[in-house]
Amino acid sequence: MRKLVYLVATTIDGFVSDAADSDPTGTVFDPVGAHAAPLMAEYPEMIPTHIRPMLGLTDTPPKHFDTVLEGRGSYEIGLAGGVTNAYRHLRHLVFSTTMTGVDDPAIELVNTDPAARIRELKAEDGLDIWLCGGGTLAGVLRDEIDELHLKVYPVVLGKGVPLFGIPTQDSRPGLDHFTLRSATPYDSGVSLMIYDRTR
Repeated sequence: MRKLVYLVATTIDGFVSDAADSDPTGTVFDPVGAHAAPLMAEYPEMIPTHIRPMLGLTDTPPKHFDTVLEGRGSYEIGLAGGVTNAYRHLRHLVFSTTMTGVDDPAIELVNTDPAARIRELKAEDGLDIWLCGGGTLAGVLRDEIDELHLKVYPVVLGKGVPLFGIPTQDSRPGLDHFTLRSATPYDSGVSLMIYDRTR
């Protein structure tokens, strides 16, 4: 069975974006540095389709994922930059209860139960499933996440969009337990931390 992997950049204090939920690339998270090349080599599929030719990745096959999931907020960051589908090289699903359509017919819009759709995807053949953002969708899919691949940047944001969504009164209580599989520090100060769910 395929796994749902939350691969995302986060601050030391656990935020994936600022309070405005704007694109954190280049502001909160520096894409340049000693971490860039090894992360790109390990996860070539995370590089957006329109950038892949510039990096010599046009024909590079995915290593981990053949499917990518985004919430409305993450998807709209690309739209604001004129990109209707940042991941044409992957099967792309966008989850939203407020959107009525998407601008690219290759994208599947999911406005039904997200967890049920994830369980269907997991039962299919293929590589693992990449949850790329955002924090709100990760909070909704918390029970379905099998692995965390955290690109931890040496910055403190203080406030913003949490790694697992904005807590509400009806947030599920209790603890999820993960075991650290590996920790890879880079000279830039960024670390790749990989965790497996234990329960």
